[in-house]
Amino acid sequence: MTGESGTLSAEMRSWRFRVFGATWLSYFGFYFCRKPFYIAKGALEENLGFDPTVLAAIGTAYLVAYTLGQFVSAKLGDRFGPRILLLVGMGVSIATNVVFGFSNSWQNFAVFMAINGLAQATGWSCNVGTMAFWFRRKERGTVMGIWATNYQVGGVLANGLAAYMLGKAGFEYAFFAGSAVLMLVWLIFLTNQRNRPEDVGLEPLKDPDETYEKPGQKTKWTKDQWLNVLTVGIFYFFVKFIRYALWSWAPYLLFTHFRLDLDDAGYVSTIFDVAGVAGVIVAGIISDLIFSGRRAFVSFLSILALTASCFFLYYGGGASLIVFSVAIGFIGFFLYGPDALMTGAGAIDVGSRESATLAAGIINGMGSVGAVAQELALGVLLEHERIDAVFATLVGSSLLAVLCLGFLLSRNRSGKADM
Repeated sequence: MTGESGTLSAEMRSWRFRVFGATWLSYFGFYFCRKPFYIAKGALEENLGFDPTVLAAIGTAYLVAYTLGQFVSAKLGDRFGPRILLLVGMGVSIATNVVFGFSNSWQNFAVFMAINGLAQATGWSCNVGTMAFWFRRKERGTVMGIWATNYQVGGVLANGLAAYMLGKAGFEYAFFAGSAVLMLVWLIFLTNQRNRPEDVGLEPLKDPDETYEKPGQKTKWTKDQWLNVLTVGIFYFFVKFIRYALWSWAPYLLFTHFRLDLDDAGYVSTIFDVAGVAGVIVAGIISDLIFSGRRAFVSFLSILALTASCFFLYYGGGASLIVFSVAIGFIGFFLYGPDALMTGAGAIDVGSRESATLAAGIINGMGSVGAVAQELALGVLLEHERIDAVFATLVGSSLLAVLCLGFLLSRNRSGKADM
């Protein structure tokens, strides 16, 4: 049986494993065609003369396209299903990274980074939308907590591969190697992912209080649901500001400020993602086992600890490599849990199973505006070597994220939200 409370059939269990693996690998693989640029920033400055302002402009081209693409992917995925968008998105991302390996002008980088941003935008919302149909609410915190390690593990290994190829063969091969990894993932995804159980002749999974909608049926949300989605989106603006600030500029700071070698800077920057792997698993399990799926309260506690970690970075991270490294580890641990919970399992809960792709796309799209903002703001600050001001922006963002979750918790208590 595959209904509301029946035992899962062997075929359903097999397909859930395949879909979990395929979607995990898909978003994991996207990072191999996303992270090389950030690792190679120092090399691009050294070899091609791209200064921080130019590097920020290239990064902004990617992030603006990625932001717009989130909303487009949310709508198209909600209407046509995730599978086709993900196959196209991965294919285009592979092609753009091959182009980067042959490019030597900032204009080429900017144009194809924008194209890559549109392609990468298919990843999160469409994969979350797929997972929504294969797992029930009572298991989503743990399942999505483990599943969301894809972008921490992907970030760590993509950083490591890019740094290794950068040190051994030059920045061009950091891009080529990433394309090769995602091409292998594309083939695995093609044979193992399906949008819904019905696509392979199985009955749909349902939660006890859930109404079932047919594929392609128009999504209808109440005013409260819209406000909840938008609140999570604003929260994610500030969280993604912090995450992308460290992704984008930590390797650069380690190279320019702490004078590490290019490849060593890439390796040290992975502390942020490595710590995040543990953080997201712990947060997911706690949200299910202790707080009965209440993602917002677990996230609120984590963001409070994140704020303290950002203060730690602000007060000592500019003067000491050890403090900087420890601080970004703490930030990664406390950031990735709420990042994954509120945009993965939370996106499914705050909208509905049927509208998970749309909710995840809107939330991630609003968050991506924060990623754009940090690239523009921090590029200017670093041009003037204002490292203290860079760290201060992280403190401010974490405090505003706390306020957003506090508002969401108040809506939980009043019955207007269920997170």
